[in-house]
Amino acid sequence: MVLAGPCVYDLYKRNFAMTTLNLGNLATFRLVIQRGSFSAAADALGLSQPAVSLQIRQLEQFLQTRLVERTGRGVKATAAGLVLLKHSDRIEHVVDEAICSVRSLSDEISGEVTIGTGATACIHLLPRLLQQLRQDHPLLGVGVTTGNTLDIVRAVEENRLDIGLVTLPASGRSLDVMPILDEEFVCIIAREQGESLGQLTPSVLHTLPLIAFESGSGTRALIDGWFQASAFSVTPVMQLGSIEAIKRMVRAGLGFSIVPRMAVQHAADREGLTVGSLDPILHRQLGIVMRQDKILSKGIAEVIRLLRQEASGL
Repeated sequence: MVLAGPCVYDLYKRNFAMTTLNLGNLATFRLVIQRGSFSAAADALGLSQPAVSLQIRQLEQFLQTRLVERTGRGVKATAAGLVLLKHSDRIEHVVDEAICSVRSLSDEISGEVTIGTGATACIHLLPRLLQQLRQDHPLLGVGVTTGNTLDIVRAVEENRLDIGLVTLPASGRSLDVMPILDEEFVCIIAREQGESLGQLTPSVLHTLPLIAFESGSGTRALIDGWFQASAFSVTPVMQLGSIEAIKRMVRAGLGFSIVPRMAVQHAADREGLTVGSLDPILHRQLGIVMRQDKILSKGIAEVIRLLRQEASGL
């Protein structure tokens, strides 16, 4: 009799698991179909391919039907899988609505909010915001992911992120886009080298060694376009993915760079550098992107409010 209790409980747990739909497995299934392969979904989720395959098998076992079939170009949904996809959007929406409805009964702002943004905004815009959120709303968890605009927008579309703070323009299926900041780009160069420079025009700067953001980023495309608009092209001597690495190289006198003003907003960020406005002036627009069908929880609304507040301060 002593051993019977745990055995009956284990049997109950197994039977219960077999009669409930695993929402995590359902989300993974949607991502596999959206990405067209198990490996692409695994990369997006930060899981191994066998782990993703196991989740799909578990979902198929629960529903007792095949949901995915392999093709020469990857995988696609079966007829049953397509039916499940139609329902999955409604399931996800209803679950989000239920969670928000329950949490709305509490005065506390709680739950989880996930944000995706570029490295520069992460370093120079988010820290004070995150500090204030932790101080004012200790029950609210905030996760931050960095990436380029395309990756962040895709993650928002796939509902892996709640909010994206990205360089505009940004387009996607059923997205709300809210511009919050027009930000100037500035030229930075080592202090001793900057004293001899005149106007910071494309004709002057294209003759100097450029330390640039890596190719493929939205920031790099804006900078390349600024030179091209004046019929100049530049070949960087270095291409780096980190704004802080770029500033270190510039401080060492290895070249100049063009960076968002927020990267040199404070005195400590400008140490050893000369900062000047470009001629003609170059701007970028930052905006918040969200799915149109996203339930606006108290946590998401508070994060958006503070993002707007931080942006207005710049």
